[in-house]
Amino acid sequence: MTGRAELFRALGVLCEPPDPAHRALAEAIDLPGRALDHEHTDVFLFQLYPYASVYLGAEGMLGGEARDRVAGFWRALELSPPAEPDHLAALLSLYASLMDAEQNETHPARRLMRRESRKALLWEHLLIWLPAYIDKMKEIAPPFYEGWAEVLESMLVSEATALESQEGLPLHLRSALAEVPSLEGGKQFISWLLAPVRSGMVLVRSDLQRATANLGLGLRVGERRWVLESLLGQDPEAILSWLASETRRWAGLHRRWLPVTGDVARFWIERAEAAESVIGEALAEARSLVAPQT
Repeated sequence: MTGRAELFRALGVLCEPPDPAHRALAEAIDLPGRALDHEHTDVFLFQLYPYASVYLGAEGMLGGEARDRVAGFWRALELSPPAEPDHLAALLSLYASLMDAEQNETHPARRLMRRESRKALLWEHLLIWLPAYIDKMKEIAPPFYEGWAEVLESMLVSEATALESQEGLPLHLRSALAEVPSLEGGKQFISWLLAPVRSGMVLVRSDLQRATANLGLGLRVGERRWVLESLLGQDPEAILSWLASETRRWAGLHRRWLPVTGDVARFWIERAEAAESVIGEALAEARSLVAPQT
């Protein structure tokens, strides 16, 4: 596979459900092994949902204002948004199309305009959530999708170097809620933990399974919100301590991207550090409630 646009397009196709026709693409990219249906289902449907809105929305869920903002970008390009405008496959395909349009444009002014559109897509809708997505993918994915994430990371780093960052934070991040509910907020506190743009971390099912195994707690089968609620009910001190360590770990992961994304990485670092502080306060309160009375 030669062209960079073709490579981005192939990466988008390969995050869709496996198909025999995909094998040639995977071989061209030199990915290890092959895509398996059950692995794709686990990674993309049960753990790392490939939608920008999940990582940029205030509730950490599909749709909402974050998706509408991505759809607006499609319209700004005079394109009809697809049914899932913020799906990674659609965004990578769009990026590839903008690369092709720029390369094929012969008029200098229009060529520059194509380039600015590509730059906006990269910095406004891709680099603001994919670094965290990639880091988590590399942690939990089987070899095929780990390799996929490594290739995507390499391509994004190259593009970020070629297209200098835009001034100021993207609107997705400027509009992200900074308020943090207290532990007593119950479901609101858990929603905050599970909204990456607010807590600065990406928590998936594998993380909760790891926590329960390490802490010797019972794992409740169900959505992450129910699992976290159950774990906080079983041993709030242990789970809050684990969550604090996760925020510290995520701050370190975000720092790795500082040379690439600059202010965007700083935003994520600050969110993770703020989350560690809030969780630390909740942990201190939880410990005071169980401290022996004298």
